[in-house]
Amino acid sequence: MSLAPFVPSPVSVVDKMLELADLKPGETVYDLGCGDGRIVIAAAQKYGAKAVGVELDEGRYQNCVRRVKEAGLDDMVKIVHSDITQMSVREADAVTLYLLESANQRLRPILERDLRPGARVVSHDFPILAWKTARTEKVKEGRSWFGTHTIYLYKR
Repeated sequence: MSLAPFVPSPVSVVDKMLELADLKPGETVYDLGCGDGRIVIAAAQKYGAKAVGVELDEGRYQNCVRRVKEAGLDDMVKIVHSDITQMSVREADAVTLYLLESANQRLRPILERDLRPGARVVSHDFPILAWKTARTEKVKEGRSWFGTHTIYLYKR
């Protein structure tokens, strides 16, 4: 069951999400609902992070696997074909999300259970209710009000 429609994050938003995640080389970032893999690929290329993308849709999963292979990142990026509500994120230093608010609420107990102190969660446009944000950033994309994105950073 899909928890959000596939809407790719603009590159400027991906860059800001990863900047806020404050990734260090060798840390592990999970992108839950990784779509086309742009976040996990950028995390590996720009930050030297290990990355795990989780995607339920078969076509998007196959596309991600292909893109990771084409980028030569097989040793740094793993794409998992799975339902994100059935995943553990215990290994994550950071988690990125671009899901609906209702999906974030479904994932909240998993994140609370699995994430260790110091882990960061970065959500694009949709907050995690009942969590206190460590930082909120606006990213302007395009010329209209519709082109403004909000990035929420949470720290465990």
